[in-house]
Amino acid sequence: MKIATTLLAILGLFCPAFLVAQQTFETAGSHPGSVNWNDLFAADLSDAEFPAGVWTFADGILTASEDQCIWTKKDYGNFVLDLEFKTAEGTNSGVIVYCTNLENWIPNSVEIQIADDYAKQWAESPNTWQCGAIFGHLAPVKSMVKRPGEWNRFTITCKGQNIKVMLNGEQVNEMNMALWTSAKTNPDGSEIPSWLSTPFAKLATHGHIGLQGKHAGAPIYFRNLKIKEGE
Repeated sequence: MKIATTLLAILGLFCPAFLVAQQTFETAGSHPGSVNWNDLFAADLSDAEFPAGVWTFADGILTASEDQCIWTKKDYGNFVLDLEFKTAEGTNSGVIVYCTNLENWIPNSVEIQIADDYAKQWAESPNTWQCGAIFGHLAPVKSMVKRPGEWNRFTITCKGQNIKVMLNGEQVNEMNMALWTSAKTNPDGSEIPSWLSTPFAKLATHGHIGLQGKHAGAPIYFRNLKIKEGE
């Protein structure tokens, strides 16, 4: 181990590009090239549902010009979703799972919130509206989102009614949907927004996966979207 470490240090000293590549691999985590991981969307978006002209995938980055969602055509049950996102000033977006109605997705899905928590309007919003929250239902246990312009990493595990959210290497949320039997109040007594009118306990535990577009006038950027099924 000591010899290997010394060799890596020497390579990094005389070949900075090697060191950068090594750090990139370590930061990326376990999924690149791993068995059973697949792209969430094809590069030409042929396996996606979205309004024409709104979403573009260029140089590996997916973004939207309007407040319209992009959806997988495929229906997913148990899975791990791993992706990177970058906010701008004031970004408010989200990753949507278990969606069974694309035309009326808001009360028929679960949204894991993406937000620029450094922006005044979101910093002063309810904590169930902040980055890493299960929107309107369960706040993150800590704030882990980076400042606008920096890439963040989400790993979202959905297994039946259990959802776990990792943000930048830290677990920030975990939910048992079966406990959310009311559409009006959360188990802790806090109020659920009125437009989220289906109790999570009654939601299906499969459906389309979606990304929210340019909501609240601020862009959102995604890359390295990978999914592993059957977890």
